[in-house]
Amino acid sequence: MLLQGRARPRPPAGKAQSHPGVHPLTTFSDNQFEPLPTPIGQPPYHFDLETVLPGIGDQAQQLGKLVFHTVGDTGGVKNADYQAAVAAQMKTDLNNADEAKPRFFYHLGDVVYYNGQVTDYYDQFYEPYDHYGAPILSIPGNHDGDPVTGQTSLDGWVRYFMTKVPHIDQQVAGDAPRVTLSQPNVYWTLNCPLVTIVGMYTNVPEGGSIDSVQQQWLTHEFSTAPEAKALILALHHPVYSFDDHHSGSARMADVVQQAINDSRRVPNMVLTAHVHNYQRIEREIVKGVPTPFLVAGAGGYYHLHGMTADVGHVDESVGAALQFSDAYHHSYVTLTVDGEKISGVMTPLADTGSKKHQKDAKTDTFEYTAKVLTLAKGQTVSL
Repeated sequence: MLLQGRARPRPPAGKAQSHPGVHPLTTFSDNQFEPLPTPIGQPPYHFDLETVLPGIGDQAQQLGKLVFHTVGDTGGVKNADYQAAVAAQMKTDLNNADEAKPRFFYHLGDVVYYNGQVTDYYDQFYEPYDHYGAPILSIPGNHDGDPVTGQTSLDGWVRYFMTKVPHIDQQVAGDAPRVTLSQPNVYWTLNCPLVTIVGMYTNVPEGGSIDSVQQQWLTHEFSTAPEAKALILALHHPVYSFDDHHSGSARMADVVQQAINDSRRVPNMVLTAHVHNYQRIEREIVKGVPTPFLVAGAGGYYHLHGMTADVGHVDESVGAALQFSDAYHHSYVTLTVDGEKISGVMTPLADTGSKKHQKDAKTDTFEYTAKVLTLAKGQTVSL
């Protein structure tokens, strides 16, 4: 029964997943699973960083590290100032000395709001990053794939990130030219020196959704990921989140735990977005070694999401512990991977905070192992 004035309910306070089971099908849920575009590459959909950064292997070997940016939900619809502020600081980082210079930007989805339309790409992608000289790679988010009448799902995203022949799309890019990419599929693996980044596409429905083919692919990528490199998993919908708008997804937890249990390989880090704030959440999968689940969705969209828990809170039902959060400032993350560790810095933009929190911007710094992590014999994990 529809009651007058009813809206989607808020996630429960202090819980890292708002639906501890199958996400209910209701009038207030977006349950449309959109069809996937045809891949332009062959399985298992690998893309070498050398394709866009020739010589990066030798550079990383000489420096002993690889540095890159990551964040999602950047589209500057309604108010472009927030995206511009984040992009400006990221551009400044490219002036760093070689050992601290980010080599690329790994986008965690929702490049363009609200429906991934081709006509919005200049204002929300090409122009904001016009002088961001490093490559921008991406997995799609739900807004990238949610079409309106006259569109095909992901047509705008595919037009830049998944072209068979890289070129400058002058019709869309205008006076901010950027060469398109030939990522092989909407879910794909980035082969880098020192790290393998497995990127999923979690489609449009709230809480995310994938088909059995992508599930099998994910398990395969975990199973075959080089043990000499760190393993990072990237997906748009978060497994855990203590926010007051979306919360984490039990469905995505099922997907990731199945890949871990079947492959026995545990990611060194999980990168997510969708929620418009920053959170660093830890969950112990391998005994004595915390696995970080980052929510990095404060990249430019004007409306930030609040929190339902304070730092230090643990959701005992799933073992997720909130280590840091910022729901007041737009931000981005810089990751550095070497042979021993993955270290990171979340940089908040103080000038995007509310007046009450202008002076309250705090940087989050962290460090986790880059060594191979596997389940113990006989162990299974439930996320």
